[in-house]
Amino acid sequence: MKRRVMLLDIGRESKRMRKFLVTGRTFALLSFCSMIFFVLLGVAGMAHQQTTASPVNSMKGFAAAVSSGFFGDMLEMEMPAFQSSQTEEPFTAKQISSLLMRALTDINPGDPKSLLAGELPGMSVNDAFLIRKGVGTDTAVGPEDNAPITYDPIGGLHEGAGTDISNDHGNEPEQSPAATDEPDDTGSTGGEEGGKGEPLKPTTGGSKAVFIYHSHNRESWYPELADQSKDPNSKTKNITLVGKRLAQKLEENGVGAQHSNTDYPTAIPKYRWELSYKYSMKTVKEAIASSKDLKFFFDLHRDSQKRKYTTIDIDGKSYAQVYFIIGHKNPNWEKNEAFATKIHEALEKKYPGISRGIWGKTAASGNAEYNQSLASDSVLIEVGGVDNTLEESYRTADALAEVISSIYWADEKVSADKGKAS
Repeated sequence: MKRRVMLLDIGRESKRMRKFLVTGRTFALLSFCSMIFFVLLGVAGMAHQQTTASPVNSMKGFAAAVSSGFFGDMLEMEMPAFQSSQTEEPFTAKQISSLLMRALTDINPGDPKSLLAGELPGMSVNDAFLIRKGVGTDTAVGPEDNAPITYDPIGGLHEGAGTDISNDHGNEPEQSPAATDEPDDTGSTGGEEGGKGEPLKPTTGGSKAVFIYHSHNRESWYPELADQSKDPNSKTKNITLVGKRLAQKLEENGVGAQHSNTDYPTAIPKYRWELSYKYSMKTVKEAIASSKDLKFFFDLHRDSQKRKYTTIDIDGKSYAQVYFIIGHKNPNWEKNEAFATKIHEALEKKYPGISRGIWGKTAASGNAEYNQSLASDSVLIEVGGVDNTLEESYRTADALAEVISSIYWADEKVSADKGKAS
């Protein structure tokens, strides 16, 4: 009898053990499956984020990298009602291999540094990606923004820790020569009296509509430096001269312009190049606070690319080409891109080839905001490169002034027409 009871107890314990083991295996299996699910979910999220940010995998980046004829044919396949007027161009093996390489590995065949950037800390890769293509734009060659090797010694700087750029520390924003005409009685823009029988030339009068500044104000050009130094930066002969020229030409076209030539390395105690946009942001905010009439904002730079990538001959004259930069850290970057597109397309019409397109930048290797969240009509413009001359840059400034003033007056007309309609 005792033996039977003992056997029954052993049987019950065995059943409980088997049940426990089955339950444990089920729990372990569920835990493992849950872990795999969340790992896959995280990987999918990372992949989606990378795909969204990558110019190669984005529709705009793809459209910019292939020919207009090829992209038009793709649209025709999806939308029968759409008829492309572009002639189909061959999709080269170079384009195919470049797209596949960048999509699968993030390695840009046109930029050898990208092979090592993932392994060597501190090696920055140019993360600029093409949003809108210009005539003759090489998709493998984008703008480069290299930090200066060194700056000229700054005498008399006290050892302060702040980053204040108040009027005690630098130059005042420079006012371009203003038009002499006063606004008319209605409060709208007045005009300059033309010749006999000619229409009045529009003008903003004494108000300033455009603000021009330079986050990297000492960017210069090798041909303009007497010592041909390794670092093309100068305290006196630099990109601020191009900004001044642009402001003057805008004024000649009736558009009031304000130009800031603040020398930040001198103005900022313990100046740090990587904080350039923090310093210039304060400049822009002060300008906005001081004038409610400002509408367009331009941060002019000199690019670091070589001459063959930054120069175009138009009607026998050489011009410094321009890159338009849009920061994708700005949540409303599409509005800034739309503004840049107006200028880009107007330049392409009047000066084919002078624009190397509109490029986007992420926070991977740059500021990625560029003060563009302060105004929708704000854009960073790279004018020429290290091997261009001041004369070539001046010609480009004249071209920019021509199209910018045309856009400004067209916008003003639209606003006036809307006011009359309401």
